[in-house]
Amino acid sequence: MDREMESRRVMEGVKAAHDGMQAAPRKKFRKPQTKAFDYEELAEGVRSGSRLHLGKAITLLESSNPDHKQHGQELLNRLLPFTGNSIRIGITGVPGAGKSTFIEIFGEMLTNLGHRVAVLAIDPSSSITGGSILGDKTRMESLARNPKAFIRPSPTAGTLGGVHKKTRETMLLCEAAGYDVILVETVGVGQSETLVRGMVDLFLLLVLTGAGDELQGMKKGILELADAIVVHKADSHNTDLANKTVREYKQILHFLQQATEGWKTQALPASSLERTGISEIWAMVKDFEDTVKKSGYWKIRRQNQTKDWFRSMITDELLSRFFDDQARREKVKMLEQKVLQDDLTVSQAISNLFE
Repeated sequence: MDREMESRRVMEGVKAAHDGMQAAPRKKFRKPQTKAFDYEELAEGVRSGSRLHLGKAITLLESSNPDHKQHGQELLNRLLPFTGNSIRIGITGVPGAGKSTFIEIFGEMLTNLGHRVAVLAIDPSSSITGGSILGDKTRMESLARNPKAFIRPSPTAGTLGGVHKKTRETMLLCEAAGYDVILVETVGVGQSETLVRGMVDLFLLLVLTGAGDELQGMKKGILELADAIVVHKADSHNTDLANKTVREYKQILHFLQQATEGWKTQALPASSLERTGISEIWAMVKDFEDTVKKSGYWKIRRQNQTKDWFRSMITDELLSRFFDDQARREKVKMLEQKVLQDDLTVSQAISNLFE
């Protein structure tokens, strides 16, 4: 009897709990609200010189997410009135020339003079994995800690010539953030140098002391891109050889077309190790700026850069839209196989594709 009563009480308790659950109103699921993108906050942060906000803005521009791309372009549009007030310097050099060491010493000198320096280091991305080294902050530890400097490694992501397609926009963001000297470091002597030449005011080529075979192997086209040639590692034990190399380059420059209208390409010795010749390079840069601005070519070059940027973006957009179509991608693969099997010539395949 006791067991029967206990069982009845348990069942009544279960039923009461169930009825209570049924009576309780169901909570409606609410989709979390998406916070509106705050352009003003990020733009103000960039304008105030915050490296954190500048990094966020650059990441937004580099993102492949469509929403992020739209936000990035709107942000850039708001900041455009505050851009253009810097000198943009491209820096390249043969392997082992000491580009990173030179940039660090050069950048530190500029910050000591009161300038704010941004370093955009074009980083090689792997053609197999898509990964990049992104080691510039470890190579320029002292400059990376400098509050007046900003270092941004920029992966190439397979872009033609090794230059990330957002480098130009990153330069504008850095200018809006108050950086008045922009240094663009390239991976080495090659096709990327031509593209960087098209986005900077002055192009500087670092070479080693003791020209010899290096002069013979140096492409004429690279020398014709340079507004200044710095014979680097002109250390005390190497001074005579460095001065000899400078004279040899000056002789060669007489026979080459000048890179900038109204400016004679300079050749100078320098040692980052002993910090000699660095201030002379900056004096040369200022002389270049004064000379080219007086001639009116500074404005023309900037306009040409914008025009080239516009046209290159057209090409990028056409390629992107072309390969976005699944059916077109399938047709490309099919025609590619026909070309590989010698069923079609390349020209026939292209005609077929665009019909």
